[in-house]
Amino acid sequence: MLPAMDIQTGSSRIRPLLLPLLIGIVAILPVSAVLAGKKSDHIEARELLRRGEIVPLAQILEVVAHRVPGDVIEVELERDDGVWEYKVKVLTATGRVRKLTLDARNGAVLKIKDD
Repeated sequence: MLPAMDIQTGSSRIRPLLLPLLIGIVAILPVSAVLAGKKSDHIEARELLRRGEIVPLAQILEVVAHRVPGDVIEVELERDDGVWEYKVKVLTATGRVRKLTLDARNGAVLKIKDD
């Protein structure tokens, strides 16, 4: 632990909680600045669904369950070359992780690969 230092006198008695507090504030500032200008992902996904640009996640999960049975461990909605895609990772009964890429507009499977 760092020696304590008194802020007013400059001696080596820093108040023990001051340094962690300052580090915490500095660490939070860049994150809050980035988040302030960015729309939340779930809000954007809801807007895409409302406009009919993507199909519901439930429909995607049905397709995935038929193609690669197992436990879904990750789902991402990404824009790739202007096309929205769902990327779904599935843990199979044999312990293998498979990654499916689906067209978010219609649920068509574009790719299945081992992760």
